[in-house]
Amino acid sequence: MSQYLCSKCGDVSSSWYGKCPSCGEWNSLIKQETVDKKGKSGRAFAPASTTTKLSKISSLKTNRVPVGIHEIDRVLGGGFVAGEVILLSGEPGVGKSTLLLNALSGKKTLYVSGEESGEQIRHRADRLGTDISQLSFSDTTAAESIVSLLETTSEKFNIVVVDSIQTIYSLNITSGFGSPSQIKEATSILVDIAKKKGIVMIIVGHITKDGDIAGPKTLEHLVDCVLYLEGAKDSHFRLLRAQKNRFGSVEEVGVFEMGEKGMVEVANPTVFVDTTSKSEPGRVIVSVSEGSRSLFFEVQSLVVPTSLSMPRRVVSGVDYNKVQLLLAVIRKNLHIALDSFDVYVNVVGGISIKSPAADLGIVASVISSIKNKPASPKTVFCGEIGLLGEVRPVYGQEKVIKEATRFGFNKVYTSANVKTVKDLALLFK
Repeated sequence: MSQYLCSKCGDVSSSWYGKCPSCGEWNSLIKQETVDKKGKSGRAFAPASTTTKLSKISSLKTNRVPVGIHEIDRVLGGGFVAGEVILLSGEPGVGKSTLLLNALSGKKTLYVSGEESGEQIRHRADRLGTDISQLSFSDTTAAESIVSLLETTSEKFNIVVVDSIQTIYSLNITSGFGSPSQIKEATSILVDIAKKKGIVMIIVGHITKDGDIAGPKTLEHLVDCVLYLEGAKDSHFRLLRAQKNRFGSVEEVGVFEMGEKGMVEVANPTVFVDTTSKSEPGRVIVSVSEGSRSLFFEVQSLVVPTSLSMPRRVVSGVDYNKVQLLLAVIRKNLHIALDSFDVYVNVVGGISIKSPAADLGIVASVISSIKNKPASPKTVFCGEIGLLGEVRPVYGQEKVIKEATRFGFNKVYTSANVKTVKDLALLFK
């Protein structure tokens, strides 16, 4: 029998449509032949299933093997787990391959690359000072060939890296390279061999212009851990976050600095803040709790009269819609005519803040710029702001206060001492 597979979203239809019913893409359905397994009655049949008491199933052993790089171990939850499949994603050029070579130094690894030659990878490894004595290379791009290699080779690899999944294809699928159906099938094959052999499989995936992993969404469901490496290309700081982790927490963040020798771990939580800068209007320090530690960031705002009929809003490092919401709260509670001002908000260092704990600091920086009054020196802001203008407590607030005091900040504004946006405005009288 025949079925039609969308090359964009991977949705399956029983008949052809000019427009995919799932994603709305035109002319994306591709015909595929499937095996029709029917019994005498004409109905599809499946093998009989059995059940097992959960109490009789042995617990999963999650003995971890430390990576040796503390920031990666922190995000993974302590290290690699045998048979774990990890999807590492990030923008092109952010440093995914560099981070991998740093992490794989001296480990028994098979590096499969469909994007770079062995000479290119060797050149990067030499530049980074990676121990490549245990590193093997393969340029095969067929998923079935990778499986055959792992099953027949006399070498026992502990880790397999596939860079990238968009270049790997399956002989079972007729669609083109990088299509959702190819990515899904190839990943399924690689996951099966990783579980069978107890190999740590690290799959590198590209992202789309919208920031999503290229390919079907099911790709993220097939793997055990999804890691994102974030950071602007013109910034030397990188953040490693876990969006999914079956063997650990998704709250931890790894901080790195890109240098000549690759990714260098950053342990100082105030590395994003220039402590030598003097207080200026629009400049504030915010602190957010990321897992077991607090990180400090510098937020800058510039509010200037506009000459445009539609005032400009430029945001970098925080969610654009979140800033629009906070500006509406300022206008409602402080009666400031923001329609006559251009507003620019930026997180220094090319880093993105996702925690709502930065709300209080963003509003403080905007008010500081409007009133042209700097925040008090050595001051930190931490708190979420609701639609009604109230300041709400956030996760890890007590920890933030302790960490701020330890690093020399003499005043911390949270929901404990600032109840509303109006109270916040009084700090810049």
